[in-house]
Amino acid sequence: MSAPPEAFRRAGAACRWGMMRMLMDGHCDVLMKLYLDPELDFRSGPGLDVTLDRLIRADCRLQSFAVYLPMAEPTMAHVAAYARILRELAAAHPELHPVRTRQDLRRCIEERRVGAMLTLEGVDALQGNLDHVDELYELGVRSIGVTWNYANWAADGVLEPRQAALSLKGRQLVERCNQKGMILDVSHLAEPGFWELCERTARPPIASHANSYACCPHPRNLKDDQLKALFDAGGLIGLAFVPHFLKDGGNADSDDLLRHIEHIAALGGERNICFGSDFDGIDAYVKGLEHPGKWPELEERLRRYYSDAFVEGLYWRNAAAFYAEQLPDGGE
Repeated sequence: MSAPPEAFRRAGAACRWGMMRMLMDGHCDVLMKLYLDPELDFRSGPGLDVTLDRLIRADCRLQSFAVYLPMAEPTMAHVAAYARILRELAAAHPELHPVRTRQDLRRCIEERRVGAMLTLEGVDALQGNLDHVDELYELGVRSIGVTWNYANWAADGVLEPRQAALSLKGRQLVERCNQKGMILDVSHLAEPGFWELCERTARPPIASHANSYACCPHPRNLKDDQLKALFDAGGLIGLAFVPHFLKDGGNADSDDLLRHIEHIAALGGERNICFGSDFDGIDAYVKGLEHPGKWPELEERLRRYYSDAFVEGLYWRNAAAFYAEQLPDGGE
């Protein structure tokens, strides 16, 4: 590895929490596994990538738990079932704390608890009813990915042959989410939809689990002009540990992840990069990054090449700064 650019050294400016070791991860699919098999043990597995013990070992302060609904005709009842699973996990494990407000996030940081935030991956379950955005918010969902890989009522996904932008209802969804204070996630969105969403949203979007198209030309990755638009808007990109997002043909290791980090930071995104592992949503793994218990090892590797400030930006400061602005104020 070459020495990091000076811009990397400037990243991760000190904040009120000083120099601290912790993690924030923007995407995992463990709720899907727990929904499909309630007998799985969230505390320690087996059968899960993300477990509470591994999150504690990684000093995780915020884990986003995606609501990904694999059924053919998902409904709001399915979303509510996922939300109930997360509530039950928090009730059973005091180390896990739901995050709905910026105060919740601050408490997780200061009290060394694992923050748990609900996100939605694809709006199919809303079935075009925008009033369900309010229901999602009440359930604790704080970000919405418009679609998955294919088309739904709101937009086309990256694998939809038509490659259309937002539908009329999709445009109304963006407006409704802006009004409600819901963060919009461009992961899985076809490129025309990406650009229309960026044009229409008044709030910075995120790409919760994606990588650099220039480093690996997979349709789920973002091109340089998309990345720069995301940075200009003040958004985040969470780098995914999906082998075929990192390297042509898969078979990726941590060197491939570092190539994406270097490229994205060199584009001006050193304060916009974080992680979105996609654990429990993948069936192949980056060598050395097979589950959240590996986060400390990755951190030690990164510190060989980058400043402490830059690594802390990747691991938590960039995400913490974003969510401190974008999560609602719950009062004291």
